[in-house]
Amino acid sequence: MNTSGLSGVFPVVPTPFGEGGAPDVAALLRLVDYAIDSGADGVVFPGMASEVETLSPAERGMLVQAVGAHVGRRVPFIVGASDPDPIVAAERAREGAEAGAAAAMIMASGKAGSDAAGQIAYFAKVALHCDLPIMLQNAPPPNGAGLQASVIAEIAQAVAEIRFVKEETMPCGQHVSHILRSCGGAVDAVFGGAGARYIMDELARGAAGTMPALELVDVHVALFRAWQAGDVARARLLYNASLPLLMFQAVFRVRATKEVLRRRGLLTQVGARAAGPVLDEFDQREMMALLADADAAGVFAAHRPDLSP
Repeated sequence: MNTSGLSGVFPVVPTPFGEGGAPDVAALLRLVDYAIDSGADGVVFPGMASEVETLSPAERGMLVQAVGAHVGRRVPFIVGASDPDPIVAAERAREGAEAGAAAAMIMASGKAGSDAAGQIAYFAKVALHCDLPIMLQNAPPPNGAGLQASVIAEIAQAVAEIRFVKEETMPCGQHVSHILRSCGGAVDAVFGGAGARYIMDELARGAAGTMPALELVDVHVALFRAWQAGDVARARLLYNASLPLLMFQAVFRVRATKEVLRRRGLLTQVGARAAGPVLDEFDQREMMALLADADAAGVFAAHRPDLSP
């Protein structure tokens, strides 16, 4: 699959867990279908929004194989392969390649330092042991290294296998501009992350697309298509109507993602392994109000949320 033209909406698919706490493969694949049926340009798995840090190596390998086989060649599949150890990251990338992945998303690790030399050594070792194009994920500490745009440019120019960047450090829009200006032709595309909370600014600065969590993928697809068509007013309407939900998700992370998916009839079990705050009854009411506001604004063409108590 030609990856040079990757652009658009690439949601990170969450990992559903069954009543016993094990990954629910059937539910996961239904979420993949929801993403593709909603018009997503590709899917990402596993990522932070997949609770990847809680998956055992065996679970991760099994789920990557299942997602890759299910996606087939319908859309590009980006495998999350991050690990502080470059050899482990390369193994995860190879695992994704065997499942049909088009590229490997690998976070610039804080363990490799914030200078170019350390990161170049890290990514060069990854590239030596895997055959997939690399997407450098630049996330802020403590998860990532929070690299400066000039450092990203040095890394990309030194490691030809890095073809894409997912930028998530603040201010995201400015960093997208700086990376595009600094990298020149060293990378094919820069994507926004950070839950699509800054997508309008990122697109205006030349981002190729966004890689948010899954629960509003249909809204993000409609927003991106409107932007492509030059209908900025429609894109902004969708952005303004969905942003409060994205800000809510920034606090409760995967638990908010799963609850919205449940309310939209796309998930039955919302159990999560990841650390973080749990929604209480007041949070549930607020989320319901946000969903009602978004629904009233007409952002949900399908899978309208269940707003019953």
